[in-house]
Parts: sequence; structure tokens; C-alpha cells
Amino acid sequence: MEAIVSAAGGTLWTALFFVIGLSVIVFVHEYGHYIVGRWSGIHAEVFSIGFGKVIWRRIDRRGTQWQIAAIPFGGYVKFLGDADASSVQAGDLSGLSAEERRHTMTGAPLWARAATVFAGPLANFILTFAMLVGLLAYSGIALEEPSVGKLLPLPYAEQELAVGDVIVALNGTATPDWESFAAAAEALRGNLTLDYTVLRDGTEQVVQAPHPQVPVVGGVQLRSAALDAGLQAGDVILKAGGRDIAYFDELVEVVTASQGKPVALTIWRDGSSFDIAFSPRIRTVPDEATGGFTERYLLGLFSGSVFEPGIRSLGPWETVTGAAETMWRGITGTFSGLAHIVSGKISNCNFSGAIGIAETLGDSARNGALDFLTTLAFLSLGIGLINLFPIPVLDGGHLVFFAYEAVVRRPPPDAALRVLMTVGLTIVITAMIYALSRDLVCV
Repeated sequence: MEAIVSAAGGTLWTALFFVIGLSVIVFVHEYGHYIVGRWSGIHAEVFSIGFGKVIWRRIDRRGTQWQIAAIPFGGYVKFLGDADASSVQAGDLSGLSAEERRHTMTGAPLWARAATVFAGPLANFILTFAMLVGLLAYSGIALEEPSVGKLLPLPYAEQELAVGDVIVALNGTATPDWESFAAAAEALRGNLTLDYTVLRDGTEQVVQAPHPQVPVVGGVQLRSAALDAGLQAGDVILKAGGRDIAYFDELVEVVTASQGKPVALTIWRDGSSFDIAFSPRIRTVPDEATGGFTERYLLGLFSGSVFEPGIRSLGPWETVTGAAETMWRGITGTFSGLAHIVSGKISNCNFSGAIGIAETLGDSARNGALDFLTTLAFLSLGIGLINLFPIPVLDGGHLVFFAYEAVVRRPPPDAALRVLMTVGLTIVITAMIYALSRDLVCV
């Protein structure tokens, strides 16, 4: 009974944050359409979050009905004169004056229609960028010199480091930056305890502490076997596969050798230890050697250290450029991943549907607000990119129609639009069903 209650609670948690996350992204996307349409003289009759039965509505002073509908999986803006929410097919405009037709999507100038359609994906990109800027400004980055920002509780006796220490040497090897610190730590493998020369209160002194690469969990991957098993950041792995673990990469060796079979772990947490066993899962990860992707058995754990680094705040320019670089990596990574899936170089299990997205949002919320907001930012980026695909019913398809109109000086024939919209809708529904099947089949 306890397991059933726990599973039900987990499902409700996942559903709650899926609805919250999706509603935010949909609202921003549709508001982009709405506000640019309004600025360009196109009147919005309905702004809806969700579909189906309307459970709340309000008409503003401009005559736009704002509403929340019962099915919270999407939304739309219906402009004056639209036959439906797609804004492609025009309704009966015969009763409208020339001035009223100008306020419809069909009767507006081409530039106004194109800007209104493009504004939806653009709003998603703006949301992503703004959230990344905020996250970077809040979190900061590690100081350039190795320094102690936070000490972690560990089951090791020697831990003489203190918050604020600047580490200038390991066992006598100078460590002016993190690269040299990592190289010195790697060269000193086999020494479970090291002499840390630190700058503390303006003077240098030598203290002892564990090797930096001890098997501390720095983070747990979303939708991973480790997260499902209840592992947490800060956990220390004492044993894996029946052998003592001194360094984190020894865990990688054990997991790789398991070939998907359950791995037994002994975990230390908050002063006590416990045993747990669970199976790693095949996951796709970047391959630094080739620049592509590769598949490996993973538990879903990120390595940590005996301490968290000292953090400094970013300046405005660093924050903006850092957010832009992160966003660009997200865009290129998305297209690279899709190309690898289509070419068969990586598993199609990397293609997620509604269930996978819901689980990701739920898991990120469990990991904390920062993880949830980061996931939301990249989901908004993905929604914006997908909507720009040149498929009828998507914003990209509308832009293709407008490009056609700009070239031939007339819109596509209504009959052709109906056929293309049907084809586009079929493609989108097929893709959604396929993605949902990957959620159900892939573990």
C-alpha cells in the first residue's frame, strides 16, 4: 500500500509540474503572437490557455477574451476573422468594412502577419535567454583559483580544509588554477590523503584532507536510474559491485563492466551507510573524441569533490555573453541530436514525448528550483525551435506560406492550404504518437 501511495504521489507531482511548466511556455509563446499582433493592428478575439470547456474567462477593454480551458495541454490566440485557431483559414469576412478587414489576420499587410507569427517562437527564445541570464546572475561561476566555497560532510577522518581557503599547492605541486589543480590531483592518485597548502587569513599553511576525486555524488541526472533509486547529491559511494571505491572513476569501471546488470552500492549519507542495488540504463552522451554522441551504461551520477568551489558574481557583460553561449550550445546540440537520431547513429529512445517531458519536469522540480527553472528554459528553447520547422500548422509552415505570397504576390489557393494543413497536422500527430511510443517502450 505504501508503494502505491508513493507512486500515486510521484505521478501527481509529475503531472503538476508538467502542467505548470507547459502553461508558462504556452502563455509566453501565445503572448508573443498576441502582443505583436496588437502592435501591428491585428485584433485578438480570444487568448486561450488550454482547450475544451472554458472554466474561466474575462474580456478586457480591447474586446479580447482571456480564458483558461479544461484541457491544459496547449493554447492559442484566435484573431478577428479567423475560421479557427490556426489563423490560416479565414472565416466569412464579407460583412466587414475595409477598416475592420485591416484588423484581421487575413486583411493585414504581409509584414504584420509574418511578424505576428514569428513572434511566438521569438517569445520562447526571449524567455530562454532571460531565464539563463537570471540563473547565471544568481548562481555565479567558480573563482579562477582553486578555493573552498563549501565543505561537504564526509566519512573520512582527515578534513582540515576551511571555507575561504585558497589552495596554492597539492603535496607541494603548485595549483594556480583549476586546470593545474586537476592535473596535480590526477598525478597523486593512490594517495587517499593529501597535503593541501592553503592561503588562509593572509598566511600560508599546510593542512590535510582527502584526495579531491573521492567518490562523492555531485549531482543526479534527471530521469536516471540513480534518481529513481533515491540517490542524492552529497552521497559518498563506499563500495560498488562488491569492491571498495576510492575514486569516482572506479565506479564508472564497475558500471561499464556490469553491461546493464544490477550494481550493488554501499552509500554513506548523513553519518550512516546503507546498501542498495539497481540496474544502469543505456544513455546517450556527448563523445568528446568525435564531437558526436555515444551510448553507455550509466547510473546517472555526476562526480563531486571533497568541497564545492568558491563562487564569484558575474558582471553584466559576462552574464549576457554566457547566457548567449549556453543558448547557442542548446540550439546546436538539439539539431545535432536530431540528426544523429534520424541517421540511426544513436537510439530513437532519445526522442521524448509528453510523458518524457513530464517526467523531466517532475524530476527537475524534485532536485530544486534551479534545476526546474533550467529545465524550463531549455524546454522553452525546444518549443521555439520546433515551431519554426517548415510544417503546415506550425508557425514555420505559416512563414513558408507568407514567403510564397511575397514571391508570387498572392496567397496560396484555399484548396492547396486545406490539403497542406491536413498533411501538416498528420505529420505533427504522427510525430507525437511516435514520441509517446518511445516514452512507453524505452526505459
